[in-house]
Amino acid sequence: MLKYLILTLALCAVAYADDEWKPKTGEDIKQIRIECLKEHPLNGDQISQLKQLIFPDEPDVRQYLLCSAQKLDIFCTHEGYHADRLAKQFKMDLTEEEALEIAQGCIDKNEEGSPADVWAFRGHKCLMASKIGDKVKAFVKAKHDAAEAAKASA
Repeated sequence: MLKYLILTLALCAVAYADDEWKPKTGEDIKQIRIECLKEHPLNGDQISQLKQLIFPDEPDVRQYLLCSAQKLDIFCTHEGYHADRLAKQFKMDLTEEEALEIAQGCIDKNEEGSPADVWAFRGHKCLMASKIGDKVKAFVKAKHDAAEAAKASA
């Protein structure tokens, strides 16, 4: 057990070495989503909801979101979300300071001892209900609308 704890702490320390971390690209995020769907399969209804940026509080969805956050290197099961990384990854057109303030308001130290997927989901839910979430939703909608317009003109 002690070896596991030491390994976990070491992995978190490596994952949180901010001088080496860079925000993921759109292509990186797409690949991470594919990997996490393979590791944590979702049913058709859940996938349809995620495409609409609706995140049901269900075990499968929570595990998928936890996987994504861990592969983005923005969440560690020992420390939780890293506010600086959240702000850099999801600031959209906000200033990094404004995004950091929002991120800091959405993270917690998991005082209640929730399982990692519940803890990660709680932070995700808060972010999606914030100005960052509004910006993400607008960005995704614009991408979807552009894809639909391209299909219509083809």
